[in-house]
Amino acid sequence: MTISHKVAELNAKKRKKVKGKTNFFHELKEEMKKVSWTTKEELVFCTKIVLGAIFALGLGIYVVDLCIRFVLQGISNFAK
Repeated sequence: MTISHKVAELNAKKRKKVKGKTNFFHELKEEMKKVSWTTKEELVFCTKIVLGAIFALGLGIYVVDLCIRFVLQGISNFAK
């Protein structure tokens, strides 16, 4: 095997590697065209729902915490 033959093999491997990368990005671009993106209105609406749910959950946890604290404080006062 001559040096020029080895160089040719290395160049062929390099070209295959580059071709594979460009093929990946080409396929990625084609798949991204198939994605159904949400509209701005849908995104704003869903964001409001999420923020409302987080606020309601936080408020619920706070109320349960107050109830537990009130019950434990009552038990403590009764035990004294």
